[in-house]
Amino acid sequence: MRAELSLRCAQLYIYPVKSFFYCRQIVRMASSASDDEQKHNNANDDPLSATFLHIKARTSPYVNSNQARFTLPDDKVAWSVPFADYKPPYYTHPGVLSSKLPDASLEKLKTDKSIKFKFNALDGKIDRRSHMGRYALDGNLPLNPMGRTGLIGRGLLWRWGPNHAADPIVTRWMRSNNDAQQDIVKDAVTQKPILEFVAIERTDGGGWAIPGGMVDPGENVSRTLRREFGEETMDTYGIKEASEKAKVQQQIDAFFKHGKEVYKGYADDPRNTDNAWMETVAYNFHDSDGDQVGKFSLKAGDDASKVKWMKIDKNLHLYASHKAFIQRVVKLHDAHW
Repeated sequence: MRAELSLRCAQLYIYPVKSFFYCRQIVRMASSASDDEQKHNNANDDPLSATFLHIKARTSPYVNSNQARFTLPDDKVAWSVPFADYKPPYYTHPGVLSSKLPDASLEKLKTDKSIKFKFNALDGKIDRRSHMGRYALDGNLPLNPMGRTGLIGRGLLWRWGPNHAADPIVTRWMRSNNDAQQDIVKDAVTQKPILEFVAIERTDGGGWAIPGGMVDPGENVSRTLRREFGEETMDTYGIKEASEKAKVQQQIDAFFKHGKEVYKGYADDPRNTDNAWMETVAYNFHDSDGDQVGKFSLKAGDDASKVKWMKIDKNLHLYASHKAFIQRVVKLHDAHW
């Protein structure tokens, strides 16, 4: 079933780099993630511009658990639609509750009135602002700006409200024998050049993904992008000598100074709940000549099982909203899809 929902625009907070308006048009809710992918096999279609942001966030059972979500019909996702029978279960992963680093638990919030979070604001070093604009509160807890998910609590997420991440999309042109001196390979049908991007197969959620990571408190996005690319994909390139490591790191630092933002906002992530959700900033870093990071062989870091240069086309199956981010990169470079 498809539901016609309303158009609303939200003004984002003004950040040092740039400010802009994000207009979110909720036209129709797709019934499954597979439907979403089938309907957006054209590179000019942008699933991030419509309702396809909130599909995987309703995946049941909850990722890496046996916790079932409350079943939601598409037309009851929006908070603006009354749903008196909505009684989602509460779930926060035991690993989150046992750590001292995440936000205080719901139980502790109820008993310790001295704990106060500055939602919709910069809370010390923790940025609790959303790229989607101001989010509503249900009592003392934030509400997911994209609507109901069928689960309350934090799941696997550390923060109540937005959990900020950064996704570096590192690309190069496909070339014969992976040789930067060879011609760029074009698709036989579209006659457009083929892109490749750095992909990892995660061990903490399964499936191929962009090598993104969480933005640490007090850390800016550009530093996170450089850190995550090194930690999750390069594994220091197999180089052992300190002088060689430093040389490679300088090359990476220089490369990551020239990225282009392709997305900033809500991430349709299976870890999302009614009270905690992922948001990300995705940048494309393109090695056009293939003689910078494009020349490196890739090895997996400690928390990734596989890493490789992956061909980009419409048949990609990636984690969370990552395929949609890749689509924007394809359009940016007028590449094959």
